[in-house]
Amino acid sequence: MFEQTFRNIDGVLWKDAGCTSELDYTEQTSWLLFLKYLDALEQDKAVEAALHGKTYTHIIDETYRWENWAAPKDKNGQLDHNVALTGDDLLSFVNHKLFPYLQSFKTKATDPNTIEYKIGEIFWEIKNKIVSGYSLREIIDHIDELRFLSQDEKYELSHLYEAKIKNMGNAGRNGGEYYTPRALIRAIIQVVHPKIGEKIYDGAVGSAGFLCEAFDYLKSKGNLTTKDLETLQASTFYGKEKKSLAYVIAIMNMILHGIEAPNIIHTNTLSENLADVQEKDRYNVILANPPFGGKERKEVQQNFPIRTGETAFLFLQHFIKMLKAGGRAGVVIKNTFLSNTDNASVSLRKLLLESCNLHTVLDCPSGTFLGAGVKTVVLFFEKGSPTKNTWYYQLDPGRNLGKTNPLNDKDLEEFVELQKNCTDSEKSWSLNIKNVDQGTFDLSVKNPNAKEEITHRTPSEIIDEIRVLDAESAEALAKIEGLL
Repeated sequence: MFEQTFRNIDGVLWKDAGCTSELDYTEQTSWLLFLKYLDALEQDKAVEAALHGKTYTHIIDETYRWENWAAPKDKNGQLDHNVALTGDDLLSFVNHKLFPYLQSFKTKATDPNTIEYKIGEIFWEIKNKIVSGYSLREIIDHIDELRFLSQDEKYELSHLYEAKIKNMGNAGRNGGEYYTPRALIRAIIQVVHPKIGEKIYDGAVGSAGFLCEAFDYLKSKGNLTTKDLETLQASTFYGKEKKSLAYVIAIMNMILHGIEAPNIIHTNTLSENLADVQEKDRYNVILANPPFGGKERKEVQQNFPIRTGETAFLFLQHFIKMLKAGGRAGVVIKNTFLSNTDNASVSLRKLLLESCNLHTVLDCPSGTFLGAGVKTVVLFFEKGSPTKNTWYYQLDPGRNLGKTNPLNDKDLEEFVELQKNCTDSEKSWSLNIKNVDQGTFDLSVKNPNAKEEITHRTPSEIIDEIRVLDAESAEALAKIEGLL
């Protein structure tokens, strides 16, 4: 049911002139889904309060509750068409009354960690892009069909929402910033092994994939006490996100996974001066895939001891600083970090090796990040003691990865198992840091255990390749002659 509903909504948005991409579809579905979910949450709390003989104070005033403006019902529980707004009337209400009302929560809320503040910030950052009031009515009717009564329903909905985020990642370069393959995230979490009571942080939160998967991982442990559940809800997961759309999606994703008031702050993480970080600001666990290839302005670079325009390198300095002593991290970064010879790269590798134990490097194959076109590694490190040995694992699923053949959990099973004891194999090996060049700290070590592959080609395959090369040469010569 949920899957078909999402398809129907996308179909309506595709025809609306205000939405032009998968990113727009997810954003517009998100704010409507959020209001529907919020209404269901408030109804649940009102019923629970009544059962205990208490009165529940609603967050949303009556006029602006989903059940009143979006889906008023008649006595038979059907949409009351005599009351329900549509067309220009619906657009006018949403754009000129509903959004300004919801935006006001940002200034009225007393605490930025409350759901009231999150409501205000979400609607401060996004706007309704649906230009047809009739399309908006149709989408509202589809969303109103969704129910969040059972944990199974919420679980299914959260997974379908994850699928929408994945589609955003497939849609293009910008969308890819929001999506890290969940199989890779789950493997990283198994290696870092967070525990209940530890504070978990992602300073480049994107769609909150790391935090949502960490929540599922900790919740799956079973036998959790009421105090454990309260700890998971209120004081375990923390994130920061610069971009408005990613911020909205992160909040929505965490709410659908079961975290009612996510501790996500909408800010440029890199604008914070590392010299101002105190012990109270630090975390036990950091899980992140910071954006790579970006460039930060000179004034932002001033916040870091190692100054560079490369966004990911600034984030890595931030993460090292934000870890508590003994804290653990799993961070995705471009594989060129291991070998770049510029001063910033060399200094950053030196900082990492001297202040942390870089115990594991996972070398990911091309195609791990769909559409990204870059090779990456995952750095696993613990803060507090210098690196003596680093264990490498070269991930090779034995096939080309792509949209129809993405990375899966089975591909990473061997890595997770061998990493427990840093076992050497055809795909894994250990490096004594004493053997690293102390001038460059180059960490790009080739696998010494890999078997050399000898490719045997048939005569016909060789002849076919020669023909292709001859054709390419002839075409190049023809172009040159045409220019003469």
